[in-house]
Amino acid sequence: MLVLPVAALAAPEPACVTLSRMVAAQKPGPVFLASYPTASQAQLKDTAYLYDNALAVIALVGCAEPKLAGRIGAAILIAQDHDRFWHDGRLRNAYVAGDQTARPVKLPGWWDATQHKWVEDGYQVGSDTGNLAFSMLALLACYKAGLGPQYLQGAARLGAYLAQSFAAHTPAGFTGGTFGDEPQPAVNRWKSTEHNADLAAAYQRLAAAQSGKSWQLWSGRARRFVQSMWLPRCGCFAAGTGVNGHHLDYLVATDAQIFPLLAIDGFAERYGPRLTKILGRLHHDGGVAYSVAASGIWTEGTAQLALYRRLQGQSLRARKLMDVLARNRAPGGSYYATDTGALATGFGLSTDPSKSRVYFHLPHLGALAWVALAERGFNPFTLEHDLPGLQSHP
Repeated sequence: MLVLPVAALAAPEPACVTLSRMVAAQKPGPVFLASYPTASQAQLKDTAYLYDNALAVIALVGCAEPKLAGRIGAAILIAQDHDRFWHDGRLRNAYVAGDQTARPVKLPGWWDATQHKWVEDGYQVGSDTGNLAFSMLALLACYKAGLGPQYLQGAARLGAYLAQSFAAHTPAGFTGGTFGDEPQPAVNRWKSTEHNADLAAAYQRLAAAQSGKSWQLWSGRARRFVQSMWLPRCGCFAAGTGVNGHHLDYLVATDAQIFPLLAIDGFAERYGPRLTKILGRLHHDGGVAYSVAASGIWTEGTAQLALYRRLQGQSLRARKLMDVLARNRAPGGSYYATDTGALATGFGLSTDPSKSRVYFHLPHLGALAWVALAERGFNPFTLEHDLPGLQSHP
């Protein structure tokens, strides 16, 4: 009789297995996963944020589960083709979780007993450029995995919509997208370093998959904006610009530091060694916070840094971060968005700028997907395992 050691019996399943199991548990066919599956508050219950689902697609491809990735990818294409109002290739920031059989595709909302009416969240029904960029990357991941040309076509539709709608002419960069519902949503004039890093990578991948287009030009526009956000005296990237699109937002956010290194060719070598001090300021209890304005571990950001460390060949540093992430695992195998009850970000809510945007201590699809990417060493911006040719630095 074979007796396994206790440690072997207690070994947790990889994040890839948890993520795959979550998709396989859904009804057959195209599906969106709930971003916060245990949430009870109206704004989050049964809500599938586009970013989280796009990231799950990329993670599943990295986990060698392309068929499962394609189920969420197919839902993204359905949402693109069956919006209740728009027919220009855009996507919304969120949808109702579950199988995608309804036409048009359902958007989140809830009954407000005070107002005695059905209401929707202005952010959820809007379209952030960063979320659309990650959707481009997700569709391109499906195409690269051999799931069909429709995924490339969907990514190209998104690319064309973004270039036509949000490519600011002076200075470089893409604005933030839209907020609110049809027929005239508000246009976000601010520009995000993170979003433009996403777009630089998405257009770069699109150019590689579909030659003869101007995708490379748009990638360069986003890249130049990110480069302009570098602050030498700080040794960091600014978060972006304010609402006028010109004055800098000097908040130091974790993803604005790490995404450019992962997303844009040459930035890891150029800026990575110079970020040491600011990354130290972002550290919290072994992991990293969302920004210098936060106090608590942000699971996504900690996994992002772990992935970067791994791709840079810094295996010991990556392992220590993965150990921190393991402490933040939720029952059922997912990961809490943060280790604290409510993690402030330093940014105001889109719906009420006087209130801080926060992450809650809830199991989170985006956190799970980022941990899976870190475990597999799969870069969501290049859609490759372990970047070749990067120089290791402390």
